[in-house]
Amino acid sequence: MDFERVHAILNNKEKCDVFYMENPVWIQEINDNIARVGFIENNIEKDVYIKDLYERNL
Repeated sequence: MDFERVHAILNNKEKCDVFYMENPVWIQEINDNIARVGFIENNIEKDVYIKDLYERNL
């Protein structure tokens, strides 16, 4: 995923399915090329590279 798409998701009020290593996450904030995400299944937070996030095509 690129910075512009992550920024658009953060500013979007609609739900977007975002994943990190096959796990659903929500994006909390971004800083340069790092995103702070929370894992939906266990509430763990982690800093990850934006390029490692992706949306699953329906």
